[in-house]
Amino acid sequence: MATAADQLMAPASLATIAPVSNGQQSLLATTAAVAMAARNGQEQQELVENQKSTSPKPSPMPNLKLNKMGSVSSKEKRVYKIVLTGGPCGGKTTGQSRLCTFFENLGWKVFRVPETATVLLSGGVKFSDLTEKEAYKFQENLIRTMVQIENTYFELGNSSTRNCLIICDRGVMDASAYISKDKWEKMMAGNKWNPVEMRDNRYNQILHLVSAANGAEDFYSTEDHACRSEGVDLARELDYKSAAAWVGHPYFDVIDNSTNFEAKMNRLIESVCQKVGIDIGDRLQATSRKLKYLVAMLPPDCEFPPFQDFDVVHHYLQSGGPKVQARLRKRGQKNHWSYIHTQRRPNVHGQARIEVKTQLTHRDYMNLLAQRDDAHFTIYKKRRCFLINNQYFQLDIYKEPGHPRCKGLVLLETYSSLTGDALKNCMPKFLNIVKEVTGDPDYSMFNLSLKEDWSTTKKFCRTATHGKQHEQQQLHHEKQNQKQYHPYDETSD
Repeated sequence: MATAADQLMAPASLATIAPVSNGQQSLLATTAAVAMAARNGQEQQELVENQKSTSPKPSPMPNLKLNKMGSVSSKEKRVYKIVLTGGPCGGKTTGQSRLCTFFENLGWKVFRVPETATVLLSGGVKFSDLTEKEAYKFQENLIRTMVQIENTYFELGNSSTRNCLIICDRGVMDASAYISKDKWEKMMAGNKWNPVEMRDNRYNQILHLVSAANGAEDFYSTEDHACRSEGVDLARELDYKSAAAWVGHPYFDVIDNSTNFEAKMNRLIESVCQKVGIDIGDRLQATSRKLKYLVAMLPPDCEFPPFQDFDVVHHYLQSGGPKVQARLRKRGQKNHWSYIHTQRRPNVHGQARIEVKTQLTHRDYMNLLAQRDDAHFTIYKKRRCFLINNQYFQLDIYKEPGHPRCKGLVLLETYSSLTGDALKNCMPKFLNIVKEVTGDPDYSMFNLSLKEDWSTTKKFCRTATHGKQHEQQQLHHEKQNQKQYHPYDETSD
């Protein structure tokens, strides 16, 4: 079904709209949600003119108490909104089904928001027949319709008495991949939309499932999909565009074709579980790990692929115990902000640490600032997000004011299941990478923000296990017998 959007949003010369299959006709029922909204007396323009008021924020998820299977008590309901995106034949349909089954088995309510483009195209619209003006207006109305359909499901999720996972088949930013930059900016300005609200605050997590046309060409097929007619080259192009549209979202995960399809689906589920904070034990094999590298200096902007820059501010908070870590993050562009509360807890039953992220309103953020830990400096960064070879990178450039140890510091972060030469080949060649510092406590944001001297403070945080380099560092710190052990890997977010 993903290709319906590809055909709708692609230039007319690339779009060939085929008849809708019987299985897709069931999606037509969702148009009733749009009609109901119109009868409520609200114009669609009003629904999207101000995203801050009309787009429901990802719901707060404070201090969840997880049981063995990752469920929560009835008093602490969660609503988690994700977008599945990607080029043709990436596994979005199967991924929806697998996620639905997995979370329903945990007792969650799951809603699957259908692809709006498929709903509209099934009404007889042929995008290649539209004039340039008609195509622009149709794209604009597509986004408005998508917003309303999503809002219908978001409201159902908020009123549910159970934990709720909402899976969106593409999201509003996908439209930006298939329209010129000038027209997109005109559309944004005309509707008073801004990317922080539409991209960062509207959804909790974005998962890009890479097309089989990019890395698994032998499995790329159009035979079983009535709306899929793209060749391999066009499928690759559409895949890249759909990924680039979401660059900058704080929780954007690329699920590539480096493993077989079954493992790819497990990685998809695993990624959502990690972000939600569900302890899945050994039910899914761990695949991807977070990697961190020290970069010598920042090259000129012209050497980067298309990127998004953000201002980021971190505050560490007073915590409930020596092995619990809590912090606030403010992240934004052009004075539009998103706010996150992160709490890390130590390992439970030998499993990886539990990390709970909560999206906040501005008011909640300001209230929590009163709990700032005076033992830490505030961390200021410029965060640059970009995509290379289907690998998503974040480059953190530390800014003043801060501790002198942070002056000129540039750190590169990514998630990957690759190793050896395969990992080396996907790294940005234009960056002067000094060394890998994954798990090195000297590059932990927690430690970098400490006001006290590392050689004397007992608040210095050490990591659990990260190879021979870490073992040597750990032995050195144990000999000092001055620093407290924290059994989790401290990374930035």
